[in-house]
Amino acid sequence: MGGIRNYLIVTASYWSFTLTDGALRMLVLLHFYTLGYTPFTLATLFLLYETAGIFANLGGGWLALRFGIPRMLQIGLVLQIAGLLLLSVMDPAWGAAFSVAWVVAAQGISGVAKDLTKTASKSAIKATSEGGNGQLFKWVAWFTGSKNAMKGFGFFAGGLLLQLVGFHPALWLMAGMLGAVLIGVVSSLPTQLGKAKASKSFGELFAKSRAINLISAARVFLFGSRDVWFVVGLPVFLYANGWKYIEVAGFIAAWTIGYGFVQAVAPSVIRRSPDGLLREIPEARLWGAILAIIPAALAVLVQAHVSSNPGLIVVIGLGIFGFAFAVISSLHSYLVLAYAGSKKAAEDVGFYYAANAGGRLFGIVLSGVLTQAGGLTACLWGSAVMLALCLALVFLLPTEGTMQHGAVAAAE
Repeated sequence: MGGIRNYLIVTASYWSFTLTDGALRMLVLLHFYTLGYTPFTLATLFLLYETAGIFANLGGGWLALRFGIPRMLQIGLVLQIAGLLLLSVMDPAWGAAFSVAWVVAAQGISGVAKDLTKTASKSAIKATSEGGNGQLFKWVAWFTGSKNAMKGFGFFAGGLLLQLVGFHPALWLMAGMLGAVLIGVVSSLPTQLGKAKASKSFGELFAKSRAINLISAARVFLFGSRDVWFVVGLPVFLYANGWKYIEVAGFIAAWTIGYGFVQAVAPSVIRRSPDGLLREIPEARLWGAILAIIPAALAVLVQAHVSSNPGLIVVIGLGIFGFAFAVISSLHSYLVLAYAGSKKAAEDVGFYYAANAGGRLFGIVLSGVLTQAGGLTACLWGSAVMLALCLALVFLLPTEGTMQHGAVAAAE
C-alpha cells in the first residue's frame, strides 16, 4: 500500500507542475507572437529551456539517487515558482533584446525545473512498482498519459488566462498554486524514497547499455519529429489562418489531452509478451512505421491544395498523428524502464530524458527555421525524416537477453 500511496502523491504533484508548464508555454508563445516576434525568435525563447533540460535530466538522475526522489521534486517545484515570478516582473517598456534575454533566462530556470521534476517522478515509478513488468507498463502508461492530458489542460488554461486576466496575473496565480503543492510534497513523501549509491564519475554515468543508448537515440528523433511542427509551426499556421487565441490554445490542448488519453490506455493496444520484449519491440517497429508515413502524407495533401480549408486537413491529419505518436511514445517510455538496471534506474531514466530534451531542442530550432522558410509544410517534411531515423534505430534494439535483467529490476 505504501508504494501505491507514494505513486499517487508523486503523480498528483507532477500533474500540478505539468499544468503550469503547459500554461506557461502557451502564455509565452501567444503573448510574444502578438507583440510581433518572428517564428525564429519565438523558437529562440525556448532554446535555453530545452538545453537546460538536457543537463537537468543527466544531473537529476544522479541527484535523485544521492539525495532521494522527494528532494528533487521539491527543488523542481521551487525552481518553477522562481521562473514564474521572474517572468512576472517583466516591464513592457524594456527593449526587445533585453526582453528576449529575460524570457530566455526565465525559461531556462523552468527547463531545469521541469526535467528535475520529471526524472524524479518517473524514477519514483520504478522505485514504487512491486508487481513486475506488467504493473510497470501500466503505471508508466497511466503516469505518462495522465501527465500529458494535464499538459493539454495547461495549454488551454494558458490561452484562457491570457484572454481573461492577462500575462502577469496568470503567472502569479500559477506560482501560488505550486506553492501549495510544494507544502504537500514536503509533508507527505518519505525522504529516503529512491536513494541508492550513485555513480562516482562521469564516465560511469555515461556507461549505459547498448539498449539504453539505442532507445535514447531513438527518443531524440521521436520528440524532434513532434516539436518540429508543434512548437512554432502549428500555432503560427492556425493563427495566420484566422484562429483566435482561445481557438489555437483549445486545439493544441485537445490534441495533447487526446494524446495523453491514448498513452494511458496504450498497454491495451500493444500486444504483450511474458518476457516484456519479444512482442513489444516488433510493436514499436510497426507503430513507428505507421507514424513515419503520416506527416509525409499530410505534407503532400497540404501542398496539393486538395481542400479550400487547409486548416481542416491539418487538424484531421494531426489528430491521426497524435494517436500513433501516443502509442509509440508510451511504449518507448516503458522500454527504457524495462531495460534500466534496478540499482541505478534514476540515472538510466535521466540519461534517456536528457536525450528526450535534446530531441525537443533540435525540433524547436528546426520548427523556427522551417516555419520561416517554408511554413507548416516544411515542418511536416522535417518530421517525416526524423521519424524514419527513429524507426531505423528501433530496428537495432535487442529483443532478448537484456530484459532478463530488466524484468528482475521491475519486480524489485
